[in-house]
This record gives sequence, C-alpha cells and structure tokens, in this order.
Amino acid sequence: MAYVISEDCVACGTCIDECPVGAISEGDIYSINPDECTECGTCAEACPSGAISLG
Repeated sequence: MAYVISEDCVACGTCIDECPVGAISEGDIYSINPDECTECGTCAEACPSGAISLG
C-alpha cells in the first residue's frame, strides 16, 4: 500500500527531495504515484504539515 498525500498538503516541496524513487509529483496538492512508491516512509517523516500517511 503506497503512501498518500492529503488535502493538508501546503505544497512546500520538502517531500520531493526526500523521495528516493521520484514518485512524488508537484501540484496545488502534491501526489504520490502508487506504482512507483516503495513505501519507505521518508516523505512522511519529512512532511512538516503531517499530510503524508500510509494509504
């Protein structure tokens, strides 16, 4: 089960640099490609708004 980004996302960009496989895409609310996510959790640990969780 891949990580997901909720509507609490403030699009700060912190998670993009942390993702080792480049599964995160920019937008008004960022998104994680579930086919690329390796469930490592580094994005969730880095997110300052707590918007990323295991889906």
